[in-house]
Formats: sequence, structure tokens, C-alpha cells
Amino acid sequence: MCRWFAYVSESENCLLEDVLVTPKHSLAKQVHDHYLPKLLSHDPHNITTQQEINARNRLFNIDGLGVAWYTDAKSDFISDCTGLRPSLYKTVQLPMNDLNFRSICANTSTKVCFAHIRAATATPTVPVNNHPFVFGRHSFMHNGVISDFVSIRRELCNLLDKDAYANVIGSTDSEHLAALYMTYLSSGRGKTSWEEEYAVGDMAEALHRAVGAVISLQQKTLGPKAQPNSLNLATTDGTQLVAYRFRNHETEQPPSLYYSTTAGVTLNRKYPDHPDEGVDNPKASRKAGEHGSHVIVASEPTTYKESEWKLIGKNSVLMVGKDGHVIVKGAPYEDKWNVEDN
Repeated sequence: MCRWFAYVSESENCLLEDVLVTPKHSLAKQVHDHYLPKLLSHDPHNITTQQEINARNRLFNIDGLGVAWYTDAKSDFISDCTGLRPSLYKTVQLPMNDLNFRSICANTSTKVCFAHIRAATATPTVPVNNHPFVFGRHSFMHNGVISDFVSIRRELCNLLDKDAYANVIGSTDSEHLAALYMTYLSSGRGKTSWEEEYAVGDMAEALHRAVGAVISLQQKTLGPKAQPNSLNLATTDGTQLVAYRFRNHETEQPPSLYYSTTAGVTLNRKYPDHPDEGVDNPKASRKAGEHGSHVIVASEPTTYKESEWKLIGKNSVLMVGKDGHVIVKGAPYEDKWNVEDN
């Protein structure tokens, strides 16, 4: 599987270097190192936590990097463009060895960022297959896999509106799922509608519909041979965020996914403390209480303080509205979706 990191705040910029590079457990280092507290076992009656970590939290994530950070630069030059829009960088180099990535991170701050490292599943290791995937002001990323995607790909493409289909330039299951999400979110109105903002509840509903459509296609096409999907999804429009942790199996857990409303203080060098235990931050210039409200959602915690992070439950959705308020609740789920590994 892959690993991803998302940060959103109405008022507080993060330096990309602080959140993606500096910490011992930063996303850039999760290509081979992992920190997975609070994971649940597959079966409460059979403790298999180590199996859980190995099964859906792959050790190596070395097949590509992508970062989308939101900026208002475009709105300064185009009068009918308001709000933040995503800038995008993708590479197949390892993050810590990519000098362009390191330079961007050292010199870029943003109120919203999505970052992703990839473990390829049967598709080419090329930049276009790296997440996040961008549709207008909307960004999308995924950790997991749509099982037997090749078997349903053609029928899934038939569900996409013309512009969403044309925007798919890679070959991954994730990008096709992103296009399906955008088709549902925009009611198939095409790329001009991708510049619009939608209610956070509508964003969550579009994710639900996309997941349900994938499972319906699998069951229609494969019947009893359909297998479970791991779908840890995230999407943002530059002000709001929706994240989804999902696996359609009765007992197995999805890949890990955590969130925090306080870790941004620990990660930000302007404030006291440091993301690594035992490391001082003598150059802090502001008090912790001055930090703006924010939400981080990540495959793994990036600070040493386990108490800063909460594990999102299986088949749950997290929503962050424009006001920064966080809601975590169970996602709609149908028992008929449960399938076994073949």
C-alpha cells in the first residue's frame, strides 16, 4: 500500500519541510520506516496485530512521490479566480534524494497540503501515476487497492462524464476512482464545475457513491469471486477536507489512518517542542496557544506524542468544514458488501 499526509487550516500556514521532511516519522521517511500505534487486530478473538501491519501497511513505499500545496497566487492575476488552488509536484525519485522536492519544501508554506508516497500495484512507476490527482480546485489521493480493477475498468469508465474521463492521464485504479468521485460531486457537469466549492457533506456523499459503485461493479462482474477493497481516501477543495477509511470485509481492518488537531503545533518550528522526542527547539518564537486551528490526517503519526493522534475507525468518514470543525462518524455500509479474500 501507500502512505499519505494531509494538512488543512483556515489561518495557520505550515512549512512543507516541517511537516514532510524534518520529523523522524515524516512522510518522506515512511518509504521504509513506520510508526503505527493503536492498530486493531483483524479479529478480536485472535490477536494478529503484526499480521495486520504486514498485510495492509507495506514496508516499502518507493514507487513515487506527489505533493499538492494550495496557494492564492492565481487569484492575484485572474479576477474571476478566488481562493486557493493546488500547485503540484510529482517524481519517481525517493523523497530524501530528490533535491527539487527538498528545495520546494524548504521554501514553501501553505494552509493546505496533500502529500503521498506510492507503493505501485501492477501499474507503471511513472510520475503521472503518482497521487494526488487534481481536478480544478479539488485534489484526491488514495491508499489501498480496488481489487480486480482491470475486470471493472471499462464499465467504471462508462460512469465518468466526458471531462472527468479526459482528465485521467495515468493508469491507476486511484485516478479512475478520483474521476468517478468528481463525476458524482459535480453531477457530471464537466470541468467548469470543478472550480466550484461544494458542501462538505456533499463531498462525503460523493465518496460514498463512488465506493458503492465500485463494489456494485465488482459484484456484478465477478459475482462470488469479488474480493475486498482497501480504500483510504482523502479529498480537499482547498478549504474543506474529507477522509475515508474503508475495507469491505467482516473482520479485517483497512490500512492505518490517524488524525490530529494538535500535532501541527509540535511540527511547526515557530512553536515550542519538536516532533522528535528529546530534541529541543530553542528558536521557537511563538507560544503554543497562538497556533491556529488545524487538522492533520495521515497514514502514520508524524510526531512522537502518541496522545496527539487518534486512530480513525474502520468504515468511517472524517469531515472538516470551512470553520475547521471536525466530524468523525461511521460511513454508510451495507452488509451485502462484505466479501472474503479468495
